[in-house]
Amino acid sequence: MNRDATSGDGADRTAGGVVVRELHSLQEFGEVFRLFERIWRPDPGNPPATVELMRALSHAGNYVAGAYEDGRLAGASVGFLAAPAGRALHSHVTGASAGRGIGFALKLHQRSWALERGLDRVTWTYDPLVRRNAHFNLVKLGALPEEYLPSFYGAMGDAINAGDESDRVLAVWRLAEPHVAAAARREPYLPDVPAEAVTGLGERDGRPVAGRTDARVVLVAVPDDVEDLRRRDPEAAKAWRHAVREVLGGLMEEGAKVTGFHHKSCYVVERPS
Repeated sequence: MNRDATSGDGADRTAGGVVVRELHSLQEFGEVFRLFERIWRPDPGNPPATVELMRALSHAGNYVAGAYEDGRLAGASVGFLAAPAGRALHSHVTGASAGRGIGFALKLHQRSWALERGLDRVTWTYDPLVRRNAHFNLVKLGALPEEYLPSFYGAMGDAINAGDESDRVLAVWRLAEPHVAAAARREPYLPDVPAEAVTGLGERDGRPVAGRTDARVVLVAVPDDVEDLRRRDPEAAKAWRHAVREVLGGLMEEGAKVTGFHHKSCYVVERPS
C-alpha cells in the first residue's frame, strides 16, 4: 500500500517490524483462511474468502497479501482490480491482529502495490458504526467515505455482525493526494471543524439523539463500541443503525461530503457551497 514502504523491486515490505508480502501458494491461502475464521467466526457456508477464491485472484494478477510478525501470519488482505478500469483496486477483505500496527503495515503495502501498477485509488467498504474503523480509515489513512450503502451485504451471520443490518460506506483512498501521502508517513489527517459546525446526531445515555442538519458543516456521532452494544442492548444498536443511516446516509445522498473524523467520535460532513 505505499511507495513510502517499498523498494520497488518486488521484495518483502517491512513496516514497524512487520513483514508484508504477496501470497501465492495453497498453503499460504489456507493460513489466511484460518486467520479469517478466527477473526470473524463466520457461518461454515459463508467464509470471508475461500482458498479457491484466493488462488484464482492471485493467479489472475489481483492482490492477496499476508503480514507476518516474528514469522507468524498476523494479518492478511484480499482485493481485486475494479472500476474504473486501470485505476482502482477494491480491497474486499482485510483482517489483522488489533493494536500492533499490523493493519497499517498491510495498508502501506497495498498502497505501494497499487501505485506500482499505475492505480490511483483503493476502495473498500466498512461499517460506519464501528468507531475504531472510522478513525483508522479516515484519520490514520486519509481515506474518505464517498457513498452510503444500506444493507449492502444483506443478512450476515458471523459473530461480529449477527443481529444487525449490513449498512456500509464505500471508502475511497485517493493514493496520490498530499494528505494521503502524509498519512502514509504517519501524519494523521485531521479535518478542520469550524466553530459554527452543528451536531446532526449526538449521544445521550448511550442512545442517538437527532440534532440539526441545516448548517454548512454537520457532525454525525457514532457509538463508542457498537459490537459490544449489539450484545448488551440490541435495541440501542438498532437505534444507532437507523439514526446514522438517516442522518449520515441522508446527507450524503443530498450531495454532502464527508471530510474527516473528529475527536475519534464523529464524522465531519460538509454541504456543498
